[in-house]
Amino acid sequence: MSQVTVHDATLRDGQHAVQHQLDVPQLRAYAMAASAAGVPVVEVGHGNGLGASSRQIGYARLDDTTMLETVRLGLTTGTSRMGVFMVPGWGTGTDIHRAADCGADVVRIAAHCTEANVTRRHLGLVRELGLEAQAVLLMSHMTSAKRLAEECRRATEYGAQAVGIMDSAGHYLPVDVSERIGAIVGAVDVPVIFHGHNNLSMAVANSLAAVEAGASVIDACARGFGAGAGNTSLEVLVAVLHRSGHETGIDLPALLRAADVAHDRLMSGPPVIDSVTLASGLAGVFSGFKPRVLTAARAAGVDPLDVFAELGRRQVVAGQEDLIDEVVRSLKAAS
Repeated sequence: MSQVTVHDATLRDGQHAVQHQLDVPQLRAYAMAASAAGVPVVEVGHGNGLGASSRQIGYARLDDTTMLETVRLGLTTGTSRMGVFMVPGWGTGTDIHRAADCGADVVRIAAHCTEANVTRRHLGLVRELGLEAQAVLLMSHMTSAKRLAEECRRATEYGAQAVGIMDSAGHYLPVDVSERIGAIVGAVDVPVIFHGHNNLSMAVANSLAAVEAGASVIDACARGFGAGAGNTSLEVLVAVLHRSGHETGIDLPALLRAADVAHDRLMSGPPVIDSVTLASGLAGVFSGFKPRVLTAARAAGVDPLDVFAELGRRQVVAGQEDLIDEVVRSLKAAS
């Protein structure tokens, strides 16, 4: 029986589903419920992390400090640590200092899958502040298992105490995950992380494959709350892990109550796999682009599925939302 640390991203990645508009009562209610269930890490923030609230990718309803202070007070049982996420360029060292002041315990520094070098400075700062430093690679389907293993190994040299990959586009099948996680586990001597999305309805299966390949930190969101087709469903993941003989330390009945809180308080309905989110997963494009793709495609009279296919061909990543309009214009001109 292995021990798996479940990292709950409901109050961070889930923000994508509501355009980063969660308010104080919503954050507090879910934090208290997750804490009561014994969830090990509760991550909070703008969907794109510390410092990301902006015109280009969306303004959050609350500033980072308010979000962090609210969740810190909501983790009332003492069993849950508070996590934050930051992409260098959106966030800065100042944001990390502020998160530390607000009581963050775990800081994840994220980078594109071939660019772990950009995490060096901030991982060092996190360690200097005495917090747990983690590094994750985004859009990890865009490179090989060998390259991911090398980038993760490099991140450990920079101070990462856990490393791993995000299936940001929901593009993987279990065999893909097994290959990549296995390569990373063989290259590092720290816990390995997997973060799945559900565009191909594979998120729980991919997460289980990750655990069986040696990952020991798995991300999930209550009811799969997240952009497009959503994230790995937290309560389903924990149930499957327990049935498979893996220990999480989470009280499943209490977690089901937390999932009900998320359903009732955070979202209008659980994420669904529709034609657009399926197309984005197949194309390997971050499904957080969905609202903007739909708006631009409908205005121009082009098929959003064609837009996602072209974005995938161009290997567009989060932060390049301005290319959506360019792609729509090119498809309109060619029609």
